[in-house]
Amino acid sequence: MDFTFTEEQQAAVEAARAVFADVAPDGVPSPALTPGAVADDFDRPLWARLAGSDLLSLVLAEEHGGAGLDAIALCLVLREAAKVLARVPLLEHCATAMAVQTHGSPELAAALLPGAGNGSLVLTAAAHGRSGHDPAELAVTARRESDGGGGDWILDGTQTAVPWAHSADWIAVPAHTGEGEAVLALVPRTAEGLALAEQVSTSGERLAELALDGVRVAPTHLIEDPGAWDRLRQLLATGTCALALGLGEGVLTMTSRYTSKREQFGFPVATFQAVAVQAADRYIDLRAMEVTLWQAAWRLDAATGGAGGPLPASGDVAVAKIWASEGVRRVVQTAQHLHGGFGADTDYPLHRYHAWAKQLELQLGPAAAHEEALGDLLAAHPLA
Repeated sequence: MDFTFTEEQQAAVEAARAVFADVAPDGVPSPALTPGAVADDFDRPLWARLAGSDLLSLVLAEEHGGAGLDAIALCLVLREAAKVLARVPLLEHCATAMAVQTHGSPELAAALLPGAGNGSLVLTAAAHGRSGHDPAELAVTARRESDGGGGDWILDGTQTAVPWAHSADWIAVPAHTGEGEAVLALVPRTAEGLALAEQVSTSGERLAELALDGVRVAPTHLIEDPGAWDRLRQLLATGTCALALGLGEGVLTMTSRYTSKREQFGFPVATFQAVAVQAADRYIDLRAMEVTLWQAAWRLDAATGGAGGPLPASGDVAVAKIWASEGVRRVVQTAQHLHGGFGADTDYPLHRYHAWAKQLELQLGPAAAHEEALGDLLAAHPLA
Protein backbone atom coordinates (compact mmCIF):
# COMPACT_ATOMS: atom_id res chain seq x y z
CA MET A 1 0.00 0.00 0.00
CA ASP A 2 1.14 3.55 -0.72
CA PHE A 3 0.80 5.81 2.31
CA THR A 4 2.40 8.89 0.75
CA PHE A 5 0.32 12.01 0.18
CA THR A 6 -0.50 13.10 -3.35
CA GLU A 7 1.29 15.99 -5.03
CA GLU A 8 -1.83 18.12 -4.63
CA GLN A 9 -2.05 17.37 -0.92
CA GLN A 10 1.65 18.14 -0.43
CA ALA A 11 1.21 21.40 -2.35
CA ALA A 12 -1.59 22.35 0.05
CA VAL A 13 0.77 21.79 2.99
CA GLU A 14 3.44 23.99 1.43
CA ALA A 15 0.91 26.74 0.77
CA ALA A 16 -0.34 26.53 4.35
CA ARG A 17 3.18 26.72 5.76
CA ALA A 18 3.85 29.83 3.70
CA VAL A 19 0.68 31.51 4.98
CA PHE A 20 1.24 30.56 8.63
CA ALA A 21 4.96 31.39 8.61
CA ASP A 22 4.23 34.92 9.80
CA VAL A 23 2.01 33.87 12.72
CA ALA A 24 3.84 34.12 16.05
CA PRO A 25 2.32 31.89 18.77
CA ASP A 26 3.62 34.18 21.52
CA GLY A 27 1.66 37.00 19.91
CA VAL A 28 -1.65 35.12 20.04
CA PRO A 29 -3.94 36.72 22.67
CA SER A 30 -3.59 34.86 25.96
CA PRO A 31 -6.62 33.69 27.99
CA ALA A 32 -4.48 34.07 31.10
CA LEU A 33 -3.94 37.78 30.45
CA THR A 34 -7.32 38.77 29.03
CA PRO A 35 -10.53 38.90 31.07
CA GLY A 36 -13.41 37.41 29.08
CA ALA A 37 -12.87 36.67 25.41
CA VAL A 38 -9.39 37.33 24.05
CA ALA A 39 -10.87 39.16 21.03
CA ASP A 40 -14.21 40.09 19.50
CA ASP A 41 -13.31 38.69 16.08
CA PHE A 42 -11.00 36.15 14.53
CA ASP A 43 -7.78 37.04 12.70
CA ARG A 44 -9.20 38.72 9.58
CA PRO A 45 -5.82 39.54 7.96
CA LEU A 46 -4.82 35.88 8.24
CA TRP A 47 -8.22 34.88 6.83
CA ALA A 48 -7.58 37.13 3.83
CA ARG A 49 -4.20 35.48 3.26
CA LEU A 50 -5.81 32.03 3.41
CA ALA A 51 -8.36 33.14 0.82
CA GLY A 52 -5.64 34.66 -1.36
CA SER A 53 -3.75 31.35 -1.30
CA ASP A 54 -6.90 29.44 -2.32
CA LEU A 55 -6.86 27.44 0.91
CA LEU A 56 -10.47 28.32 1.79
CA SER A 57 -11.61 26.77 -1.50
CA LEU A 58 -9.34 23.76 -1.17
CA VAL A 59 -12.15 21.23 -0.69
CA LEU A 60 -14.64 22.79 -3.10
CA ALA A 61 -15.29 21.44 -6.58
CA GLU A 62 -13.93 23.28 -9.59
CA GLU A 63 -17.42 24.44 -10.52
CA HIS A 64 -17.44 26.45 -7.28
CA GLY A 65 -13.95 27.83 -7.81
CA GLY A 66 -12.14 25.19 -5.74
CA ALA A 67 -9.35 22.67 -6.09
CA GLY A 68 -11.57 19.62 -5.55
CA LEU A 69 -9.41 18.11 -2.78
CA ASP A 70 -10.55 15.92 0.11
CA ALA A 71 -10.77 15.64 3.88
CA ILE A 72 -7.15 14.48 4.07
CA ALA A 73 -5.99 17.71 2.43
CA LEU A 74 -8.10 19.75 4.83
CA CYS A 75 -6.63 17.90 7.82
CA LEU A 76 -3.10 18.53 6.52
CA VAL A 77 -3.80 22.27 6.44
CA LEU A 78 -5.48 22.21 9.87
CA ARG A 79 -2.41 20.45 11.27
CA GLU A 80 -0.24 23.36 10.13
CA ALA A 81 -2.73 25.92 11.47
CA ALA A 82 -2.65 24.45 14.98
CA LYS A 83 1.14 24.49 15.18
CA VAL A 84 0.98 28.30 15.34
CA LEU A 85 -2.41 28.64 17.09
CA ALA A 86 -4.03 30.26 14.06
CA ARG A 87 -7.20 32.09 15.19
CA VAL A 88 -9.41 31.40 12.18
CA PRO A 89 -12.62 29.34 11.69
CA LEU A 90 -10.93 27.15 9.10
CA LEU A 91 -12.33 23.84 10.37
CA GLU A 92 -15.96 24.89 10.82
CA HIS A 93 -15.97 26.90 7.60
CA CYS A 94 -14.55 24.20 5.35
CA ALA A 95 -16.45 21.31 6.97
CA THR A 96 -19.75 23.15 6.55
CA ALA A 97 -18.90 23.96 2.94
CA MET A 98 -18.15 20.28 2.27
CA ALA A 99 -21.50 19.22 3.75
CA VAL A 100 -23.36 21.78 1.64
CA GLN A 101 -21.49 20.71 -1.48
CA THR A 102 -22.20 17.00 -0.96
CA HIS A 103 -25.76 17.11 0.35
CA GLY A 104 -27.22 20.54 -0.38
CA SER A 105 -29.37 21.60 -3.29
CA PRO A 106 -27.78 23.24 -6.34
CA GLU A 107 -29.48 26.48 -5.30
CA LEU A 108 -27.93 26.37 -1.81
CA ALA A 109 -24.52 25.48 -3.18
CA ALA A 110 -24.66 28.33 -5.70
CA ALA A 111 -25.70 30.78 -2.97
CA LEU A 112 -23.00 29.92 -0.43
CA LEU A 113 -20.02 28.13 -1.91
CA PRO A 114 -18.50 30.79 -4.19
CA GLY A 115 -18.45 33.26 -1.29
CA ALA A 116 -17.14 30.59 1.06
CA GLY A 117 -14.33 29.84 -1.36
CA ASN A 118 -13.14 33.44 -1.66
CA GLY A 119 -13.63 34.19 2.04
CA SER A 120 -16.31 36.85 1.64
CA LEU A 121 -18.78 34.56 3.46
CA VAL A 122 -17.86 32.88 6.75
CA LEU A 123 -19.57 29.62 7.73
CA THR A 124 -19.73 27.90 11.09
CA ALA A 125 -21.65 25.03 12.68
CA ALA A 126 -23.59 24.42 15.89
CA ALA A 127 -22.47 20.97 17.03
CA HIS A 128 -22.68 20.86 20.82
CA GLY A 129 -26.40 20.66 21.59
CA ARG A 130 -27.93 22.30 24.65
CA SER A 131 -25.26 21.29 27.13
CA GLY A 132 -22.31 19.99 25.14
CA HIS A 133 -23.13 16.42 26.16
CA ASP A 134 -26.41 15.63 24.41
CA PRO A 135 -26.79 15.02 20.64
CA ALA A 136 -26.81 18.36 18.84
CA GLU A 137 -29.67 17.40 16.52
CA LEU A 138 -32.00 16.93 19.52
CA ALA A 139 -31.49 20.47 20.79
CA VAL A 140 -33.52 22.13 18.01
CA THR A 141 -36.90 21.20 16.50
CA ALA A 142 -37.74 21.76 12.85
CA ARG A 143 -41.31 21.77 11.55
CA ARG A 144 -42.85 22.75 8.27
CA GLU A 145 -45.08 25.78 8.34
CA SER A 146 -47.45 24.03 5.93
CA ASP A 147 -48.45 20.38 6.31
CA GLY A 148 -48.76 20.13 2.55
CA GLY A 149 -45.02 20.61 2.09
CA GLY A 150 -43.21 23.30 0.21
CA GLY A 151 -43.52 25.93 2.95
CA ASP A 152 -40.82 27.42 5.15
CA TRP A 153 -39.37 25.49 8.04
CA ILE A 154 -39.65 26.83 11.60
CA LEU A 155 -36.77 26.26 14.02
CA ASP A 156 -36.99 26.43 17.82
CA GLY A 157 -34.38 25.50 20.40
CA THR A 158 -30.95 26.29 21.81
CA GLN A 159 -27.40 25.31 20.86
CA THR A 160 -24.44 26.05 23.12
CA ALA A 161 -20.78 26.85 22.49
CA VAL A 162 -21.14 27.72 18.79
CA PRO A 163 -17.65 28.74 17.61
CA TRP A 164 -17.18 32.02 15.75
CA ALA A 165 -20.96 32.58 15.67
CA HIS A 166 -20.64 36.33 16.33
CA SER A 167 -18.42 36.69 13.25
CA ALA A 168 -19.98 34.15 10.88
CA ASP A 169 -22.43 35.02 8.13
CA TRP A 170 -24.18 31.61 8.09
CA ILE A 171 -24.59 28.99 10.79
CA ALA A 172 -25.27 25.31 10.07
CA VAL A 173 -27.83 24.16 12.66
CA PRO A 174 -28.76 20.47 13.05
CA ALA A 175 -32.35 19.82 14.09
CA HIS A 176 -34.89 17.02 14.39
CA THR A 177 -38.32 16.79 12.82
CA GLY A 178 -39.95 14.79 15.59
CA GLU A 179 -39.97 11.71 13.37
CA GLY A 180 -36.46 10.54 14.23
CA GLU A 181 -34.87 12.31 11.29
CA ALA A 182 -32.00 14.80 11.48
CA VAL A 183 -31.98 17.78 9.14
CA LEU A 184 -29.41 20.51 8.65
CA ALA A 185 -30.48 24.14 8.29
CA LEU A 186 -28.27 26.96 7.03
CA VAL A 187 -29.34 30.04 8.95
CA PRO A 188 -28.04 33.60 8.45
CA ARG A 189 -26.68 35.15 11.64
CA THR A 190 -29.02 38.10 11.20
CA ALA A 191 -32.19 35.97 10.90
CA GLU A 192 -35.24 37.23 12.78
CA GLY A 193 -35.76 35.22 15.97
CA LEU A 194 -32.08 34.26 16.28
CA ALA A 195 -30.23 35.54 19.35
CA LEU A 196 -26.59 35.11 20.41
CA ALA A 197 -25.41 35.21 24.02
CA GLU A 198 -21.67 35.43 24.62
CA GLN A 199 -19.75 32.47 26.00
CA VAL A 200 -15.98 32.04 26.32
CA SER A 201 -13.96 28.91 25.55
CA THR A 202 -11.11 27.49 27.61
CA SER A 203 -8.75 28.90 24.99
CA GLY A 204 -10.30 32.34 25.44
CA GLU A 205 -12.15 32.45 22.14
CA ARG A 206 -15.59 33.99 21.85
CA LEU A 207 -18.34 31.38 21.56
CA ALA A 208 -22.11 31.86 21.52
CA GLU A 209 -25.22 30.31 22.94
CA LEU A 210 -27.55 30.23 19.96
CA ALA A 211 -31.24 30.68 20.75
CA LEU A 212 -33.78 30.06 17.97
CA ASP A 213 -37.33 31.30 18.51
CA GLY A 214 -39.54 30.68 15.50
CA VAL A 215 -36.70 31.20 13.02
CA ARG A 216 -37.94 30.74 9.46
CA VAL A 217 -35.77 28.83 6.99
CA ALA A 218 -36.55 28.59 3.30
CA PRO A 219 -36.82 25.03 1.92
CA THR A 220 -33.76 25.63 -0.26
CA HIS A 221 -31.70 26.40 2.85
CA LEU A 222 -32.60 23.22 4.71
CA ILE A 223 -30.98 19.88 3.86
CA GLU A 224 -33.32 16.99 4.57
CA ASP A 225 -30.78 14.26 3.79
CA PRO A 226 -29.96 12.78 7.24
CA GLY A 227 -26.47 12.00 5.97
CA ALA A 228 -25.66 15.72 5.84
CA TRP A 229 -25.49 16.25 9.59
CA ASP A 230 -23.78 12.91 10.15
CA ARG A 231 -21.04 13.78 7.67
CA LEU A 232 -20.62 17.30 9.05
CA ARG A 233 -20.31 15.98 12.61
CA GLN A 234 -17.66 13.44 11.55
CA LEU A 235 -15.74 16.06 9.56
CA LEU A 236 -15.70 18.37 12.57
CA ALA A 237 -14.50 15.59 14.89
CA THR A 238 -11.78 14.47 12.46
CA GLY A 239 -10.66 18.05 11.90
CA THR A 240 -10.43 18.52 15.66
CA CYS A 241 -8.08 15.53 15.74
CA ALA A 242 -5.93 17.21 13.09
CA LEU A 243 -5.77 20.38 15.17
CA ALA A 244 -4.79 18.36 18.25
CA LEU A 245 -2.03 16.60 16.29
CA GLY A 246 -0.59 19.86 14.96
CA LEU A 247 -0.70 21.46 18.39
CA GLY A 248 0.97 18.45 19.99
CA GLU A 249 3.73 18.43 17.40
CA GLY A 250 4.35 22.12 17.96
CA VAL A 251 4.55 21.61 21.72
CA LEU A 252 6.91 18.63 21.49
CA THR A 253 9.20 20.59 19.15
CA MET A 254 9.21 23.49 21.60
CA THR A 255 10.01 21.12 24.47
CA SER A 256 12.84 19.45 22.55
CA ARG A 257 14.47 22.80 21.86
CA TYR A 258 14.14 23.92 25.46
CA THR A 259 15.51 20.74 27.04
CA SER A 260 18.42 20.72 24.58
CA LYS A 261 19.50 24.18 25.80
CA ARG A 262 18.56 24.04 29.48
CA GLU A 263 21.46 22.71 31.52
CA GLN A 264 21.70 21.15 34.98
CA PHE A 265 24.92 19.86 36.54
CA GLY A 266 26.69 21.00 33.39
CA PHE A 267 24.66 18.90 30.95
CA PRO A 268 21.56 19.57 28.81
CA VAL A 269 18.53 18.11 30.59
CA ALA A 270 17.59 16.37 27.32
CA THR A 271 20.47 13.96 27.97
CA PHE A 272 18.95 12.78 31.26
CA GLN A 273 17.26 9.41 30.94
CA ALA A 274 14.07 10.43 32.76
CA VAL A 275 13.60 13.41 30.43
CA ALA A 276 14.36 11.39 27.29
CA VAL A 277 11.92 8.62 28.26
CA GLN A 278 9.09 11.07 28.89
CA ALA A 279 9.71 12.84 25.58
CA ALA A 280 9.83 9.47 23.79
CA ASP A 281 6.48 8.46 25.30
CA ARG A 282 4.91 11.66 24.02
CA TYR A 283 6.41 11.07 20.57
CA ILE A 284 4.67 7.67 20.56
CA ASP A 285 1.41 9.39 21.49
CA LEU A 286 1.78 11.73 18.52
CA ARG A 287 2.44 8.90 16.11
CA ALA A 288 -0.65 7.06 17.35
CA MET A 289 -2.67 10.28 16.98
CA GLU A 290 -1.34 10.63 13.45
CA VAL A 291 -2.09 7.12 12.19
CA THR A 292 -5.62 7.12 13.63
CA LEU A 293 -6.27 10.57 12.17
CA TRP A 294 -5.30 9.53 8.63
CA GLN A 295 -7.32 6.35 8.97
CA ALA A 296 -10.41 8.38 9.94
CA ALA A 297 -9.90 10.99 7.21
CA TRP A 298 -9.35 8.28 4.58
CA ARG A 299 -12.51 6.45 5.68
CA LEU A 300 -14.54 9.67 5.38
CA ASP A 301 -13.28 10.21 1.85
CA ALA A 302 -13.64 6.54 0.92
CA ALA A 303 -17.20 6.43 2.28
CA THR A 304 -18.34 8.93 -0.35
CA GLY A 305 -17.05 6.50 -2.97
CA GLY A 306 -18.89 3.54 -1.51
CA ALA A 307 -15.93 1.90 0.22
CA GLY A 308 -16.87 0.11 3.41
CA GLY A 309 -15.31 -1.70 6.34
CA PRO A 310 -16.18 -3.88 9.31
CA LEU A 311 -17.42 -0.77 11.14
CA PRO A 312 -18.93 2.46 9.82
CA ALA A 313 -16.54 5.36 9.33
CA SER A 314 -17.80 6.79 12.62
CA GLY A 315 -15.88 4.00 14.36
CA ASP A 316 -12.59 5.22 12.91
CA VAL A 317 -13.50 8.79 13.84
CA ALA A 318 -14.20 7.69 17.43
CA VAL A 319 -10.82 5.93 17.68
CA ALA A 320 -9.05 9.02 16.32
CA LYS A 321 -10.81 11.31 18.79
CA ILE A 322 -9.98 9.01 21.71
CA TRP A 323 -6.29 9.16 20.84
CA ALA A 324 -6.41 12.91 20.10
CA SER A 325 -8.08 13.76 23.41
CA GLU A 326 -5.84 11.60 25.56
CA GLY A 327 -2.69 12.24 23.56
CA VAL A 328 -2.81 16.03 23.39
CA ARG A 329 -3.49 16.21 27.13
CA ARG A 330 -0.48 14.04 27.92
CA VAL A 331 1.76 15.99 25.54
CA VAL A 332 1.06 19.40 27.09
CA GLN A 333 1.24 18.04 30.64
CA THR A 334 4.67 16.52 29.99
CA ALA A 335 5.81 19.69 28.25
CA GLN A 336 4.76 21.75 31.25
CA HIS A 337 6.62 19.40 33.57
CA LEU A 338 9.83 19.41 31.53
CA HIS A 339 9.79 23.19 31.20
CA GLY A 340 9.49 23.61 34.96
CA GLY A 341 8.42 27.05 36.15
CA PHE A 342 9.42 28.58 32.82
CA GLY A 343 6.44 26.88 31.18
CA ALA A 344 4.05 28.93 33.30
CA ASP A 345 5.66 32.23 32.30
CA THR A 346 3.04 34.24 30.40
CA ASP A 347 5.80 35.75 28.26
CA TYR A 348 6.41 32.22 26.91
CA PRO A 349 3.82 30.64 24.55
CA LEU A 350 3.47 27.23 26.26
CA HIS A 351 0.57 28.29 28.49
CA ARG A 352 -1.37 29.30 25.37
CA TYR A 353 -0.86 25.83 23.89
CA HIS A 354 -1.99 24.29 27.18
CA ALA A 355 -5.28 26.21 27.11
CA TRP A 356 -5.89 25.33 23.45
CA ALA A 357 -5.10 21.68 24.14
CA LYS A 358 -7.68 21.48 26.91
CA GLN A 359 -10.27 23.00 24.57
CA LEU A 360 -9.48 20.47 21.83
CA GLU A 361 -9.46 17.58 24.29
CA LEU A 362 -13.07 18.24 25.28
CA GLN A 363 -14.37 19.69 22.02
CA LEU A 364 -17.08 17.48 20.47
CA GLY A 365 -16.74 15.08 23.38
CA PRO A 366 -13.86 13.85 25.56
CA ALA A 367 -12.28 10.44 25.14
CA ALA A 368 -14.82 8.76 27.43
CA ALA A 369 -17.74 9.87 25.25
CA HIS A 370 -16.12 8.44 22.13
CA GLU A 371 -15.20 5.22 23.93
CA GLU A 372 -18.89 4.79 24.73
CA ALA A 373 -19.84 5.50 21.11
CA LEU A 374 -17.25 3.00 19.90
CA GLY A 375 -18.62 0.39 22.30
CA ASP A 376 -22.12 0.91 20.91
CA LEU A 377 -20.81 0.46 17.36
CA LEU A 378 -18.99 -2.73 18.27
CA ALA A 379 -22.15 -4.09 19.91
CA ALA A 380 -24.20 -3.27 16.82
CA HIS A 381 -21.58 -4.58 14.37
CA PRO A 382 -19.94 -7.68 15.91
CA LEU A 383 -16.67 -8.48 14.22
CA ALA A 384 -16.20 -11.96 12.80
